[in-house]
Amino acid sequence: MIQDAINDLKRLNKRQFLYQVLSFGMIVSSALMIWKGLMVLTGSESPIVVVLSGSMEPAFHRGDLLFLTNYRNEPYLVNVDLDIVVFKVEGRDIPIVHRVLKLHEKEDGSVKFLTKGDNNSVDDRGLYAPGQLWLTKNDVVGRARGFLPYVGMVTIYMNEYPKFKYGVLACLGLYVLVHRE
Repeated sequence: MIQDAINDLKRLNKRQFLYQVLSFGMIVSSALMIWKGLMVLTGSESPIVVVLSGSMEPAFHRGDLLFLTNYRNEPYLVNVDLDIVVFKVEGRDIPIVHRVLKLHEKEDGSVKFLTKGDNNSVDDRGLYAPGQLWLTKNDVVGRARGFLPYVGMVTIYMNEYPKFKYGVLACLGLYVLVHRE
């Protein structure tokens, strides 16, 4: 199969090969435009995230794909299904998906809150940055609005097994270059 794809590539003239490369570039740029459009539509810097741990079971399982929104004027609620937030903490690259546990609203309109994973026995203060006791709206990437179960397992496998990731990317790239439609 791979040998056939390589032979097909050798049969392409320069114009056909350039056309295939440009088609691949169009696919990549279209995906980026869709992503940026979702960011604007949802108000979230990351409108789609994958649950990486079991800390939110039974609500969400490892590999679930979450759809997020982050509308700034929306009020937060405590221990409600709609108030599962995805937040980033200083010093950590990976966002965390947990439920709002406690909420402090001040008269000036500022809000601070505490989170906890449904499957965890303690709140998230141990996960926050050193000296941080509460999260603010600036820490929130988005709020969970929907999910697809286990669709994100592909992403997890790609991160845990880099050879798998490079194999999938190579196959996709080769398919786009060889496919002539």
